[in-house]
Amino acid sequence: MTLGRSPAGMDAWVVSRPGPMATRPLERVRLPVPEPGPGEVLVEVEACAVCRTDLHLAEGDLPPRRPGTVPGHEVVGRVAGHGQGASRLPRGTRVGVAWLRSTCGRCRHCLRGAENLCPSSTYTGWDADGGYAGYLTAPEDYVHPLPQGPSAEKLAPLLCAGIIGYRALLRSDLPPGGRLGVYGFGASAHLTAQLAVAQGATVHVMTRSARARELALRLGAASAAEAAQAPPEPLDAAILFAPAGELVPVALEALDRGGTLAVAGIHLSDIPVLDYRRHLFQERTLRSVTANTRADARAYLELATGHPPEVTTVAYPFEAADRALADLAADRVEGAAVLLR
Repeated sequence: MTLGRSPAGMDAWVVSRPGPMATRPLERVRLPVPEPGPGEVLVEVEACAVCRTDLHLAEGDLPPRRPGTVPGHEVVGRVAGHGQGASRLPRGTRVGVAWLRSTCGRCRHCLRGAENLCPSSTYTGWDADGGYAGYLTAPEDYVHPLPQGPSAEKLAPLLCAGIIGYRALLRSDLPPGGRLGVYGFGASAHLTAQLAVAQGATVHVMTRSARARELALRLGAASAAEAAQAPPEPLDAAILFAPAGELVPVALEALDRGGTLAVAGIHLSDIPVLDYRRHLFQERTLRSVTANTRADARAYLELATGHPPEVTTVAYPFEAADRALADLAADRVEGAAVLLR
């Protein structure tokens, strides 16, 4: 490994005992700086956005894959070292580390360009330690170069909230100039809505937060209403960002004939019984969204850095990671929470 400096250790947050945030599932610890393996780079963390997936991991909705995992997969940092065979990104390069950490590259899903469905895929902050720390390692082929200019605080949410929203928008089959419904309006939704508006769509937002509804209107939504309220016109497509299964029939019923609902989350509460004629008949489609491909990430980051969206963030010091996650759980975050080092 090549390293610019050799720190003795690093502060990190780990999921020690998954459970409700009131039980304090995150624990601040001291860990050794990780050593990058073959093909990996060591990244010194500048910022890490706080994702609802981190909350699902901390609270146990997403079963931990290993004990004491460091969460975080929306990481902005700089290359600080290289493992054997890693040489594409020079030391000091500003990079982003996202959710998708590795795939096999050989299965039928990988070979047809659907690496997000690879049975052997691994994920940052779930299968391997993530960005709630001073450093992390990642396979160089899955690390994304980032521009020097924008602040780390504004770049970090692009690496999951932005990327997964972009894939969800693709999965929703929104036609040009179509009518899009957005259910829930947190980190991912507020970026996706801007992208859809920029592409000429009419966007209707349904969310329980009054502050989020105000933000949606300011960012260009045509309307903003309560989560279970019907939009003012039938929808060509909809995306469910809120992890609330009870909104699935609500969103399906709001679709026009031939419309598609894409469910963007990794976790969803139980979906109520669907009525075939009310919710699915007339060729309405219900789709899930699973992770993203590197091609998705590259395409979205190119769009977002060429025409930057307004990224609404709430900054937290690294020492307050547990408070940031608790605020997210209580819907006290407008936009995206971001940990800054």
